[in-house]
Amino acid sequence: MTERFSFGVYPITCHAWNKDRSQVALSPNNHEVHIYKREVNEWRLINVLNQHDLRVTGIDWAPNTNRIVTCAADRNAYVWSQGPDGNWKPTLVLLRINRAATCVKWSPFENKFAVGSGARLISVCYFEKENDWWVSKHIKKPIRSTVTSLDWHPNNLVLVAGLTDFRVRVFSAYIKLLEEPNDDGNPWCKKGGNPGSLGTLLAEFTNSPSGGGWIHGVSFSGDGNRICWVGHDSSISVADASRAMAVVKLRTEFLPFNTCTWVGPNSIVVAGHNCCPLLYTYDQSGQLSYTCKLDTSQRKEAAGLSAMAKFQSLDRQARIENDTALETVHQNAITCLVLYSGSKGAVNKFSTTGVDGQLVIWDMNLLEKGIQNMRLN
Repeated sequence: MTERFSFGVYPITCHAWNKDRSQVALSPNNHEVHIYKREVNEWRLINVLNQHDLRVTGIDWAPNTNRIVTCAADRNAYVWSQGPDGNWKPTLVLLRINRAATCVKWSPFENKFAVGSGARLISVCYFEKENDWWVSKHIKKPIRSTVTSLDWHPNNLVLVAGLTDFRVRVFSAYIKLLEEPNDDGNPWCKKGGNPGSLGTLLAEFTNSPSGGGWIHGVSFSGDGNRICWVGHDSSISVADASRAMAVVKLRTEFLPFNTCTWVGPNSIVVAGHNCCPLLYTYDQSGQLSYTCKLDTSQRKEAAGLSAMAKFQSLDRQARIENDTALETVHQNAITCLVLYSGSKGAVNKFSTTGVDGQLVIWDMNLLEKGIQNMRLN
């Protein structure tokens, strides 16, 4: 059901895959990005990208153009291009921010990307051929807090952001020099498919009238009509543009979630401080409900001792062996969740990395067969 790999004792901040999933780029919670190549069931380190000065906070790998974009707490972003010799060449992006960059995401057409930051703005970056450099345009108003997460609409024109002011905002990311509006029936845009100029606020949702916690993760659905997000108040919410922007929120009994993504038309996977991916379902009536845990592993008996043997040991030696292992594959909080195969409308596999230094690949088809009452919708 899962494939698990350890990359040492250091936390993995974020990770991204190349197109054929033969290589993975990850950051071991420092200023470097390590690129590993898979050889059967082992991973071999083939490149180290070390242009940043401070901790890397975001990585995204464009599958078709084979370019990697990274951002870090040093307020910089780099676009990495691979040369014929296999080495990666960095190009500095002019973000024009005075606080740490927090997240980065390529657009679906890979002709631009967005960078969130603590500077209370979003940098939408694109390549300017005339000057041969990457430039940025800013989305500022009405942002008044740190941008923690980003995701793109499938039409390449709309961007959703999660922020620390307990709000989720949908913006136009339309750049006239790069693209033309397309009338695809997108409910977030005006008639004719025009989302307005860059930075136009298309929608705004609050996590709670009284706050509700920072937004940690946001995700557009496969068709782009719905947005899900998770907050630090251990909640998961869905906004549905096809239902007149109706919002449904579910408070959970679990620890706060760090990330979320759609894995089917009505199915959402979330993960975070509970160390285990969880599956939720948004049904046709507009209700959100918990389905199941995706981690079915169980903790083994410590050293094979029975309960009686443990008490005998306590009686003779006045001590007992402590087993601190969790009943989950990940032994610490999950920091990043990325699609491995399939699309948001029908995910076959996804991967997670965590503070425990592990990378785990989850097979949804095998999980669906092995977990009772689990159904992907």
